[in-house]
Amino acid sequence: MSTQTATDTTPSPTAPLTRRSKITPQRERELFDAVLDLLRERGYDAVTMEGVAARTKCGKATLYRQWKTKSQLVTAALDTNRCSLFTGVDTGSLAGDLRAAARAASDGRGRDTALMEAVGHAYLHHPDLRQALRETVINPEVAALDAMLGRGVERGEITADNPAAAFVAPAFLGVLRVERLFEDRFADQDALPAFVEAVLLPALGLGDAPEAAPGV
Repeated sequence: MSTQTATDTTPSPTAPLTRRSKITPQRERELFDAVLDLLRERGYDAVTMEGVAARTKCGKATLYRQWKTKSQLVTAALDTNRCSLFTGVDTGSLAGDLRAAARAASDGRGRDTALMEAVGHAYLHHPDLRQALRETVINPEVAALDAMLGRGVERGEITADNPAAAFVAPAFLGVLRVERLFEDRFADQDALPAFVEAVLLPALGLGDAPEAAPGV
């Protein structure tokens, strides 16, 4: 049997620690779960490669080889955890789409509020992470809302130059972001369905649509 050299990467049965040439999907999931848990518990500033390594009993060098920086690791974890709220919503009418999107956001928002708050804070305070968060978290939701508006234009429900259309996605996501600041105003109802009924539909010229949002 030949003796291993210093550069030999073949696993040795007597070696105390084997370097991974590639992280398995299961191990990657464990690492990502640890990142997301740290985000929920302490926020982005407190997430470190050292902390993730300690929590998962993974070598810090392995993390740096795979993701290079903390922002890359956090972005990868968020990307694999992302479940778009609005993609696939298509009720056949713009008013119905916006109502369904509001219900989907209201149903899903409470399941991971701590993570969304951590992401929102990181987006505002860390320019190095901002573009990555836009690509993995924000842009898919904006694209889905814009697609609803595009279908509304095609059906003739609104005109292409409707001045309110450009504000729908920012306003929609903005209410999601700040709703908890106004819990006293929305104690008995979800803010987003109410906002769609009271503000978005009238602004788009769809205020006479007959369906009422739940709780309004």
